[in-house]
Amino acid sequence: MNTELVAGADREQAVTDEVLASFDGTTDPRLREVMQSLVRHLHAFARDIRLTEREWEAAIDFLTRAGHITDDKRQEFILLSDVLGLSMLAVAINEPAVPGATEATVFGPFFVDGAPEIPLGGDLARGAAGTPCYVSGQVRSADGSPLAGVRLDVWGADEDGFYDVQYPGDGFAGRGWLRTAPDGTYRFWTVLPTPYPIPHDGPVGDLLSAAGRGPMRPAHLHFKAAAPGHGPLITHIFVAGDPYLASDAVFGVKDSLIVEAEHHTGGAAPDGTRPQGVWTSMTFDLVLVSDDVS
Repeated sequence: MNTELVAGADREQAVTDEVLASFDGTTDPRLREVMQSLVRHLHAFARDIRLTEREWEAAIDFLTRAGHITDDKRQEFILLSDVLGLSMLAVAINEPAVPGATEATVFGPFFVDGAPEIPLGGDLARGAAGTPCYVSGQVRSADGSPLAGVRLDVWGADEDGFYDVQYPGDGFAGRGWLRTAPDGTYRFWTVLPTPYPIPHDGPVGDLLSAAGRGPMRPAHLHFKAAAPGHGPLITHIFVAGDPYLASDAVFGVKDSLIVEAEHHTGGAAPDGTRPQGVWTSMTFDLVLVSDDVS
């Protein structure tokens, strides 16, 4: 037996044991559970890869840069969680398994509080560039009953793949919220989503490049639904046929969320208006889970 290796292993375990013991007196049992599990796994990871001090310093620098680039319009730590699949794992762990319920997906870093309310059937695009898109559907409970007055927050990128918060200024475009009708239906105009790269000019982009991974997300539109007596839902609808559906940088695609975008030229839209030129339409129903099962 190599006594030096045994001594080294004992020394390493002694460090872990001492840190674990430091949390023994934590009065919040959940915090104690979380922190001690984190220490065990983090220390095991360091031992598993035989972490060097130079690599540890590089990791600290990476996290420092992520903090410096984060502001009220960009959340680099959400991006990091997304590209590591941690965001989708958290969704999978917490999503109630209810047949027929709309599947959840990542929140993403571009939600903004204070978006404007639009009327049912209104224009959520608010000047965002792109092909007009009429989006409609119904919000129901898992038992099939329509849900009236549900708040739907919706946000998406323009035809160049940028969200409003990525442009100078404080205006809102491609973003807003509305409430469902008495029969649970909703409808609004926006612009057809297009694929785009997640912000990759920071440390997360450096990580993707080093790993030989791409930054692209398939075209999608974000939904956040909140209804009394039901759990919140955060999801997307993805445009069928998008070339990045199988390689989403944040692993957010689910087959049930892929929707056909129908293309039209002229003619009458479902709301009776007559758009000029090319326009599109998508239909998607959202099914929410009641609190007693979520």
